[in-house]
Amino acid sequence: MGLKTRSREVTDGPDKAPHRAMLRAMGLNDKDFERPLIGVASTWNQATPCNIHLDRLARKASEGVTSAGGTPREFVSIAVSDAIAMGHEGMKASLVSREVIADSIELMIHAHRYDGVVTIAGCDKSLPGSIMALARINLPGIFVYGGTIMPGILNDRNLTIQDVFEAVGEYSSGNLSLQQLREIELNACPGAGSCAGLYTANTMASISEALGIALIGSASPPAIDLKRDEMCKETGKAELRLLELGIKPRDILTFEAFENAITVLQALGGSTNGVLHLLAIANEAQVKLSIDDFERIRRTTPYIADLRPGGRYVMYDLDRAGGIPLVMKKLLGAGMMHGDVMTVSGEDLSRSLSSFKEETPSIDGIVRDVSSPITPNGAITILKGNLAPDGAVVKTAGVDKLAITGEVKVFEREEDAFSAVSGGEIKQGIVVAIRYEGPRGGPGMREMLAVTAALAGQGLGNDVGLITDGRFSGATHGLMVGHVSPEAALGGPIALLRDGDLITIDAISGKLTVDLSPIDLRERKKTWIPPEPKYKWGALAKYAGLVSSAAEGAICVPSTHNLSSIDKI
Repeated sequence: MGLKTRSREVTDGPDKAPHRAMLRAMGLNDKDFERPLIGVASTWNQATPCNIHLDRLARKASEGVTSAGGTPREFVSIAVSDAIAMGHEGMKASLVSREVIADSIELMIHAHRYDGVVTIAGCDKSLPGSIMALARINLPGIFVYGGTIMPGILNDRNLTIQDVFEAVGEYSSGNLSLQQLREIELNACPGAGSCAGLYTANTMASISEALGIALIGSASPPAIDLKRDEMCKETGKAELRLLELGIKPRDILTFEAFENAITVLQALGGSTNGVLHLLAIANEAQVKLSIDDFERIRRTTPYIADLRPGGRYVMYDLDRAGGIPLVMKKLLGAGMMHGDVMTVSGEDLSRSLSSFKEETPSIDGIVRDVSSPITPNGAITILKGNLAPDGAVVKTAGVDKLAITGEVKVFEREEDAFSAVSGGEIKQGIVVAIRYEGPRGGPGMREMLAVTAALAGQGLGNDVGLITDGRFSGATHGLMVGHVSPEAALGGPIALLRDGDLITIDAISGKLTVDLSPIDLRERKKTWIPPEPKYKWGALAKYAGLVSSAAEGAICVPSTHNLSSIDKI
């Protein structure tokens, strides 16, 4: 069969004349039918700058596939802009889109019998969704990132979308004029690419290298850099090598590869969404990964990268310093990563890193040596306690105050919390709780950047705690605890809170607690009434009926139950 392991089903034999006729209508010929058919899936759209250029990169990947002896077939999936969806009802679609992206790539590959696949993605959920599809399909496949946006510049200061959200908070507190807010808005996002700091997209791009599912050096070049075009072309060529070698995603996505990815996540101080997405990818790869693995690895991994939002630099700076290979070389040299795991280069990680050559001098201080880290332990902490029996997540990068005890102010939805913050109702020492925003209760587990940025913009980022069963943007910083599990919609302890309860967030001891006894909690649970589903039809309703806990990655678990009415969704 050679390299055409599946596409023969649509190209070979007299009975496939109708199939070939359809393919000929798109310009294919007999020579093309002799070569393996390779899907090139991108999340191109005009909805977000993260993806606006991916059609260009898909063409470059296709060139690589063609030059290596394959026949590329380009198609697209969806992608939601988290920044544009932020702070309103539309954000509920974001995490749901991760599943739709994975499903749509799977279905296209399944239907058209492609022999392998290249996936190209730019915005937050499109990266894990694309990698989940690779793991699920388990055909020779490879991922490549669309690249970071360049930082905006205003008065010699680098800007990112984080600055715009925080400027809204400064404006609402009277510390910024409307004209100053407009100047920041006009200069923050200069063109194509994903948000500039180590937010979720750049975090997941970094993780893709650490997992071995993307080529070494592919995470950090900016979207507008010609290096990005060349990297996509090389990715197309590498896909054919994987096909020749018979290497599949699950040969690469082993438990040890996930340990490497968690190590890099902790060392970089990346987005808390990395926890959610790695758990989901591991599920698709049939690897038993748990939320406790993140805490285990955190304790032995130093935090070494001075990147925004916890630090000073953006992804473009890291690229100039040597990119993710620089980080992994330091960790591998200290014995903190598995060097013998397979990568999409066809070589193990150690060999792939040894062949990577830095083209530019490094920027001093952006990546520390493991012997002199920013902090001795990683920056993503898993909290547990009577408020989060199954776990919660907080990022400590750049956080000065790692513990707070204060009276809670409870909100049933994000918009109400944002109004309270904007109106100056939240004071120093308060712990804000936003509930019924979890995977099922939201549904969709909204990010809370609008709220956290408003707090930061008002100067309360280190003096107010926040807990939610929803999520945070990678641009969030401060003592902000997300993914509280079990979620409120399932009767988790966060559903039982009342204004004035005393909450303790302690990222030092790893505790998230409320000053209530087990008896108190049981008594409150007796009067708790499960909320009505917010959506009873459509994609969000389907998602709510299938989604699991955030502690498991908020994955969609197929049900064998016969749902006879939409009221059961």
